[in-house]
Amino acid sequence: MSTSTQARPRLRPLRSLALTPLLAVALALGLGAPTTATTASPPGSSSAVTVAAQPVYTTPLRIQGLRLTAAQVGKWYRWGAAGPTYFDCSGLVYYVFHTRLHRYLPRTANAQRLATIRIYKSSVLPGDLIFFMSGGRAYHVGVYAGYGKVWHAPRPGQRVQLSRIWTSSWVAGRVR
Repeated sequence: MSTSTQARPRLRPLRSLALTPLLAVALALGLGAPTTATTASPPGSSSAVTVAAQPVYTTPLRIQGLRLTAAQVGKWYRWGAAGPTYFDCSGLVYYVFHTRLHRYLPRTANAQRLATIRIYKSSVLPGDLIFFMSGGRAYHVGVYAGYGKVWHAPRPGQRVQLSRIWTSSWVAGRVR
């Protein structure tokens, strides 16, 4: 009795990802873990070899938003402006998340609060939105930078800047 053995494709094992300084920084900044893609020949092919692709790093939406917001530093406040040269507070957030990152977000601070996912203050992360509240409505919005600071367009005569959160009357939201 002869058995026909078909040559099995030889798979090269993926090397374990060493924690290089670049990877350590990426993980510390919350840039996400590397993912690898593999390619293979169609089933039944005798020359199938799976080869690992280069690592692809995925950056969370909130980190992309934080970077884009910080890049607007120094631009002047103008009431009702939504960039790219002048901003009001909600216009800055709208420009970053709606215009640049293509996520649905309304134009005004209170409407933005209602359109985001509500998160606890203890769970706020850099890139989340901070809504300053008065009378049950958001009157101001900024992007959380971490360490109790927020990127925002404060008021007429000032520029987009990084400021310490000045009140305890705020709620946090995350863009979907």
